[in-house]
Formats: sequence, structure tokens, C-alpha cells
Amino acid sequence: MCPDSCPSGCLYLVATPIGNLGDLSPRAILAIRDSELIACEDTRVSAKLLNHLNIQKTLISYREENERLKCTELASQIEDGKKIALLSDAGYPCISDPGFRLVRECHKRNLLIIPIPGPNAALTALVVSGLPTHQFIYLGFLPKKSAQVKNLLVKWQEFDGSIIVYESKYKIEKTLLAIIEVLGSDRYICIARELTKAHESILSGPVHEVSQKQSLASGKGEFTLVIGPSGYSFTGFQR
Repeated sequence: MCPDSCPSGCLYLVATPIGNLGDLSPRAILAIRDSELIACEDTRVSAKLLNHLNIQKTLISYREENERLKCTELASQIEDGKKIALLSDAGYPCISDPGFRLVRECHKRNLLIIPIPGPNAALTALVVSGLPTHQFIYLGFLPKKSAQVKNLLVKWQEFDGSIIVYESKYKIEKTLLAIIEVLGSDRYICIARELTKAHESILSGPVHEVSQKQSLASGKGEFTLVIGPSGYSFTGFQR
């Protein structure tokens, strides 16, 4: 359904750029313009986006800390006929970002939900990685403790597809060491850093080589890791 034909009372799930503002789709802009209220992870971040678009809307904070309370309030406003757009700081709402509870509440009340597809760091990293795309699993942000990271890697080490995770700049080196320890130094991975931004970096290959290259590169920014299946290489894997 197109935004300009939407009846009153709906939730737009709007994917926003993960870096390059040119990735915002015309349909996403229409949805934002059509909305009466913008629920966003960080009002300051979304305000910059709306200023770029020369759009003025009422912004309300909708983040992990207040999601349980706000989801019922927003659903009630939609039930009363209001059009609300949900925006993440970057990427798609509900994917390692707030939104699940609001979507669930709207389903409970049989309210209209309109997804507006767009940028997503996990899929962007996967398609550019050179690693298998026939099947994959997304595990979100890795646990904070090294032991938990290793346990997770052990659990999925025989998965016959690619594993996608997000990692912070503070833990990227430790996580690479954990991958080498658990999965072996020849396991193929991709480190995608600052996707679509000015300092975008994409490193793919055996983890021992990629880890060495990353140690010489910038440790700043946001990281998406893709881990290939056991036995995969750029020259010896047929599918």
C-alpha cells in the first residue's frame, strides 16, 4: 500500500539510512510526510534527518528504556486514527532496534501496519561479503562476555550457511580472537565497517588474514561481521 492511499490510523515502519542519506527511498519520505507523529529511537538523530528533508513533524522518543510503556500509548493513538511512523537511528526498526513490542501490540488490536523497506546493515554486509547467501542466520549483537561469545560460536559452528552479527568497536579485537580460537584461523569471515559512510571498509578472507588487516586499520565506527560456513573458501567451495 502506498502512503498517499493509506486510510487514517496506521503504523509506518520506516527504514532509515545506515550512513548515506541518499539511500532513503522516495516511499520512505512520503510515509514520513504522511505521518502525524514520528516515534524515534533518538529524537536528535531523527531531527537531523527531517531537517535534511525539510520536514517538520512532532517527534517522540521511543527507545528500549520506555518501549513497554510507549507501545500501548502509541497503539491507542493509532486506534484513534493517527498515522505514526516509527524510525530507528539507522536501519530497520525491530532489527536490533526498538519496535517489536509496538508491532505486536498493533497486531493484537488489528491495526494497520505498513512496512517501508530500505537499508539494513546485516543484509548489506552479507551481499558484499563474498560469503554464501543461500542461507544465513542473524544473531544480532554478540554477548558482552567472552565466554558467552565462545559458547555462541560453538553452538553455530556447524551451520551450513553464513552467520551475521553486530559488534562494537570496543570488542572487535576480542571477538576476532574468539573466532580464531573456536572456529580456526582459516575460517572465512567478512568485517564490514561504517557501511555506506565516507570511511566504509570491507575486508573478506580467512580470519587470521582479515584480523591482521583490521589491526592496521581504523578501530572506529560500527562493525558488522559475517562468518562463513566450515570449509568455505573463495576458490574451493562449490554451490
